[in-house]
Amino acid sequence: MEIRQFEDKALAHYSYAVYSEVAREVILIDPGRDITPYLAYAAAKTATITGVIETHPHADFVSSHLELHQTTGAVIYCSLLVGAQYPHTTFDDGDVIQMGELTFKALNTPGHSPDSISIVLEENGQTKAVFTGDTLFIGDCGRPDLREKAGNLQISRQELAQQMYHSLREKLMTLPDHTLVYPAHGAGTLCGKSLVDANSSTIGAEKMTNWSLQSMTAEEFVKELLSQQPFIPKYFPYDVSINRQGASALQPSLEKVPVLKDTTTLDKGIAIIDTRPAATFKKGHLPQAINLQNQGKFETWLGSVVAPGEHFYLIAGNEQQLREVIAKSAKIGYEGMISAAIVSDAGSHTMPPVPLADLKTHPQDYTIVDVRMESEAQTQLLPGAISIPLDQLRERVNEIPLDKPIVVHCAGGYRSAAGSSIVAGALDGKVPTYDLGEAVKEF
Repeated sequence: MEIRQFEDKALAHYSYAVYSEVAREVILIDPGRDITPYLAYAAAKTATITGVIETHPHADFVSSHLELHQTTGAVIYCSLLVGAQYPHTTFDDGDVIQMGELTFKALNTPGHSPDSISIVLEENGQTKAVFTGDTLFIGDCGRPDLREKAGNLQISRQELAQQMYHSLREKLMTLPDHTLVYPAHGAGTLCGKSLVDANSSTIGAEKMTNWSLQSMTAEEFVKELLSQQPFIPKYFPYDVSINRQGASALQPSLEKVPVLKDTTTLDKGIAIIDTRPAATFKKGHLPQAINLQNQGKFETWLGSVVAPGEHFYLIAGNEQQLREVIAKSAKIGYEGMISAAIVSDAGSHTMPPVPLADLKTHPQDYTIVDVRMESEAQTQLLPGAISIPLDQLRERVNEIPLDKPIVVHCAGGYRSAAGSSIVAGALDGKVPTYDLGEAVKEF
């Protein structure tokens, strides 16, 4: 028996292949959009992929369960409560999948979503591991506030938080302490708030260190769980819907993205996402272009700044980078919204460097905009800054006064590059706009 963990660092996503040496079969758990690594793993083992288990309809990425079914014939398993619109076999409390020496047992563990399940893995009758999806993380548990307006069942965050309290204590904490814990996400995900930097643990270790498994009343748990959760990107409900239906095959979808040779025929009414480095962007870009750099959490910010259904142009500096950002867009189901993809260094608009000395001496002469998230902005880095989180900036840019030059900052530089480009594009030269980058570093 072997458990192989696959990691997508940008989305802090873990998926799994479980291999039975006896049956020479593989079952996948929570696979990402690209089926290639899973097919390669099975081929290396000379094994057949016979099953795909979805712990719930994911909000932060598009799963490949339907394409894997269509490609390999693997059976898709999920909870009846999902209301899945793809061919599937329901997998709920009491249901079992047998694969050689391995047994997969379903546990209904609502809390992150009403249709969440965990999967207990036994080898020759001995409990070995539990795949907890977005229910139990390492150091945390899943947030309960993503399904009030999405999915087959829509439940308030208070109700889901109550369910999470019981799922953790009555289902997962009853497993043997040696049971390995394999979650669907690691540190950096927006599906939880305080994950530690580890990719696995044990039930015993989590009982000792995970705040959500400590002794407390349900009321105390709910209050803590609902406090200071990260923001919810615009694309999350959209991906829940895609995953309930089953996504289209990846490669044919990528091939449908139009590629243009230049920017001369772009429609002025369509957003432009320029993925080049910030320094390159500032030297020359198209009017109203938004600088979402091809690094870090590009997928998250694309799905936070651009709403589902909104078409956009995608610009990169070379062919390889263009292919990368198209593929990254597809990880969140946005490839069909790309009006065209273009390799380009064109653009007459520039952004001057921030007049740092004058800003330090006369900060009152500037309007400072903080594009960090609301929880971060509770600790103000620069006095008098206006807080407008990046994911809300396009909709709220008219709240920024125009009587002074504008300086945009964040915590690390990525968001301020995006935010300053949004503000500069919206104001179209009416007021000078500068990108301060990381405020603490400069002041």
